[in-house]
Order: sequence, then C-alpha cells, then structure tokens
Amino acid sequence: MIASKKFTVTQPTRIHFGVGAVNDLADVVKDFKGSKALLVVDPNLKAVGLLDRITAPLDKASLPYTVFDHVDPEPGLLLADEGHDLARKDGCDCVVGVGGGSAMDVAKAIAILLTNGGKAEDYLGLGLISKPGVPKIMVPTTAGTGAEVTFTAVFINEKTKSKGGMNGDPLYPDAAILDPELTVTLPPHVTAAPGIDAFVHAMEAFTSTQSHPISDMYALEAMELISRNLPIAYANGDNIAARSAMLLGSLLGGKALATAGVGLIHAMAYPLGGMFGIPHGLANAVLMPFVVDYNIIGDPDKYARVADIMGFDVAEMSLREAANTAVEAVYTMNNDVDIPGSLAELEIPFDAIPEMAKIALTVTRPVENNPRKPSLEDVIRIYEVAHKGW
Repeated sequence: MIASKKFTVTQPTRIHFGVGAVNDLADVVKDFKGSKALLVVDPNLKAVGLLDRITAPLDKASLPYTVFDHVDPEPGLLLADEGHDLARKDGCDCVVGVGGGSAMDVAKAIAILLTNGGKAEDYLGLGLISKPGVPKIMVPTTAGTGAEVTFTAVFINEKTKSKGGMNGDPLYPDAAILDPELTVTLPPHVTAAPGIDAFVHAMEAFTSTQSHPISDMYALEAMELISRNLPIAYANGDNIAARSAMLLGSLLGGKALATAGVGLIHAMAYPLGGMFGIPHGLANAVLMPFVVDYNIIGDPDKYARVADIMGFDVAEMSLREAANTAVEAVYTMNNDVDIPGSLAELEIPFDAIPEMAKIALTVTRPVENNPRKPSLEDVIRIYEVAHKGW
C-alpha cells in the first residue's frame, strides 16, 4: 500500500546519455571546475581501442590528465589507496571512472580519499564519509553495474579476504556519461554476466522489503529493457539499439537499487568474490534462479509481475503458478546467454558452503531487504542446490 510506505530518494547525478555523448567529457569536467583529471580505467580498454575514445576530447580541449589503469576485476582496498596517492602526487582535482563497476568503484573511492584523507579501509561501512569528494564523473563501458548512479563502492579487504562496501551519499557521482557506442566492442561473455547483474539489481530492488513506487518504476522498466535486449546484444554486439537499451536498463537498475537496495542474491554472491575471486556479475547470475526459487513464497505477487514483464503469458495462471514462472523466466534468460548452470562449473568446492553461508548472512542489509528471511540452514541448502544445478 502506497499510504503505508515511507521512503527517501536522493539521486544527484547529472546524466548525459546517447550515441557520441563521450565527446562531451571535457566540457563536463570543466563544468565541475576540474583542471586535471585522474582517469581510472579498466586495463583492457587500450587493447580494444576505447582508451583513445576517452582521451580524445580531453586532448582536443588541452585538458591534462593522468591515467591509472591498475584496476582488477575484483578490486582490493589497496588499489584505491594507490590511486589516491597517484592523484595527489599529480595534482588531480577530479576523477573520471571508465569501464565496468570495478573501475567506477575505485574512482569513487579515490575521489573521497582526496578530500577525507586516510585509507580506503577507514570508510568501509555506512555513513563514515564526512566530506564530499572531488568531482566524480563516470563513463560506463559495460551495461551491468549501474555504479554510475549509486552511493556504493565495493572492495575486497586484503586483510580479511572478505568483500564489503563503502556506502554514503558523498559517493554519488556528480555526472555520468553513457555512450552506447562504447559498449559495442564487448565480447559476448562480457555482455552476458554484467547484463544479468543489471537485471538482478532491478529484480531485487523490485522485490525488496524497502521497495516503493519510485524504485518500482525504475525496476520494472529496467527488467523489461534488459530481458528483451540482452539476448540480442549477446548475439549481435553491433546492434546499437539493443546496446542502447541495455545501457539504459543498467542505469535504471542502478537507480532502483540505490533507492530500495538489493537482496539475498547479492549477499550470497559476496563470498564467491571474496573467497574465490568470482566476478560479481557472474556470481549473481549463477545464483539468481536458485534464490528466486527460494524467495517465491515471500512475495508471489511481485514475482508473478517479474514473469509478466519478462514476456511470459501468465494471465490465465493462478498467482502461485505465475510466480513460479519467474524461475523459468530467469533460468531461460541465463541459458540464452550461456551463464554456467551451477557453482560446480565455477569450481567452487562443496565443502566451502558452510563458511560461505555464514559470511553471506553477515551482509546484513541485503539479507534484511530480502522478501523471505533466510536461516543459516536455508542459505546452506540454496548453495547446495546451486552447486549441483538443475
């Protein structure tokens, strides 16, 4: 019921979207009074010819920059510290994150460290950042994380081997530049897992106990865009219409999660990244059908809507049948883009499941947001089913 909902929405990021939008990068940096940028980039951008697309508008405007390309797929806290040291040494007064969620998260953290000082590990948690960072401009080159519009930066803690996030409104980027042309060079497997990750953001926000009309608006549109266009973008990476829809869907999924949070899929994915280095999007994708199957009874109305928005005809079904169809829908989407069907295919040792389950339940906010409240035994059982696969 809308009348019973109380919610707060903070979404300060200025968005530039469209083919050729990256050409505005220098103007955006200047709009935020930047005089020298630290470019935090995925290291493979140069190999695929994208780095020149980013630096060209800066060169044309004679705007100086330093490139920091030491980003890992699952970045550690020390990377943020290293980037901060470089930015301070070179006198950078704004940060541009270019690539997937890892590069953008590192960029957001560096921007915060430049004004708040200390080390990245000092800000793990919620509400520990006291000062705004230097201007943060994000340029996603994958359609996946939605990190260009969220207040979170996720890292591996090298000391504990656990995964955790910085969280707080100062992490919201000041601007995001979304150019679909930057995503056409993605190989199919890099289209697939981040694309499913973006869908998970939207679906978990939609079914979150913290959902509300605004988050639902974003989530529903994101799920429809992604479910319809991900297989097309996977099959034909040059399809600019599908790439545009995926980039917009990822953006809206990020807005949904920023306002309503995520759920158990994310909590259970964290140990896969922290303990075994499984990329976040891939971990979410593999776990998704098994967690949805567990969650159905927690909010059958919402899951029936998920099946419907994904194009399955549920009009003549009972509510429970329609809700159950959501499992078929997400499983089919995974199959379409060749997501592995089990944790065993990721070479996750079965005997690690109890430890993973304990860690997953420590990711408290996503667990609290989940439509069904899991016990330790529940999480162990989900992992065990996911390990074997269907």
